[in-house]
Amino acid sequence: MKILKKRIKDKRAGRKTGEVSLIPESLDDLWHLKHVIEAGDLVYSLTYRRLEGLTDKIRPVKTEKKPLRLGIRTESAEFHKFSHRLRIKGVIERGLDTELGSYHTFNIEPGTELSIVKAWKEHQLKRLKEAGKVVASPDVIIVTIEDGEAVAGVVRQYGVDELFSIRCSSGKGMGRGDESKNDFFYDVLKQLKNSFVSLAAESVIIAGPGFVKNDFFAFLKEKDTELAKRARTEQSSSVGTAGFIEVLKRGAVERLKKEERLTREVKLLDKLMEEISKEEEGGKAVYGKAQVRNALQYGAIETLLISDEKLMASRVGEEEEKEIESLLRDVERKRGKIVVFSTEFEPGKRLNGLGGIAALLRFKI
Repeated sequence: MKILKKRIKDKRAGRKTGEVSLIPESLDDLWHLKHVIEAGDLVYSLTYRRLEGLTDKIRPVKTEKKPLRLGIRTESAEFHKFSHRLRIKGVIERGLDTELGSYHTFNIEPGTELSIVKAWKEHQLKRLKEAGKVVASPDVIIVTIEDGEAVAGVVRQYGVDELFSIRCSSGKGMGRGDESKNDFFYDVLKQLKNSFVSLAAESVIIAGPGFVKNDFFAFLKEKDTELAKRARTEQSSSVGTAGFIEVLKRGAVERLKKEERLTREVKLLDKLMEEISKEEEGGKAVYGKAQVRNALQYGAIETLLISDEKLMASRVGEEEEKEIESLLRDVERKRGKIVVFSTEFEPGKRLNGLGGIAALLRFKI
């Protein structure tokens, strides 16, 4: 995320107002903006209009499209990860007089400049600041593979996007020298190479149970030495989402890519569940808004875990929004950390199952 300009002034405690101009540089940045832009915000960006020129001809002469800066009062912001864009819909408030009051949709893609004018919350400004520190880096692909099945995904800040899934018709139990196994490996390699090139990826992690991952890695070395140089193997007990989580927990992606978000979320949720399981003994964890608020009164919160959906839902009701904002401010004031979980990924979904909010504590209460 490239921050171009920031003009913010204090309006009242815990809330600031002003304009931030920026350029999202990746799909991850679009995801961050989806959780920053709210209904009622004024968003400026460029659109293109073909202005008709006046001539002595019966029909006006069409001219080429020219850029026009519009400002829309946002009604919704939708993240479309498969089309790599953020769609911001609203009513035009700034622009051509003839279009004021009509609906317009900005299709924001990486590289598109926009400005956001709003009353800012502290966690939103913090989110933009952290996103601005992340240097755009090439993608890491994880291939989880076992007998007759392979699922691959690309690591994002918000989760792991599945790239392809292949299941061999003969299923499990293929012999090592079996032709069907080679055919299966050829199919996986073809899909992997296509994904690697289209994403301009940096590295590949091949994971799975048993020896199949090693067999595929040997096959890769034989068939594509250059791609094999970018690959490494990692142990996992399953394929698909569960396999992705195992690879993240082992820190394999962290070692290849300086992006700790997903690994941190997986480890924090594991720690939370471990402490919750000690509930009868008094574990150092709470979940649910009431328990979290109670722990906050004792100054016991070390790390607050909140899902992005919980933050989004709080915007619907004014009282709920004020309560969540107050809670976040109090946690930071008492030197607690705040981690926002992505519900695009499994840890965030599991946190939502606990009410969307939980906390790891400094001491038992």
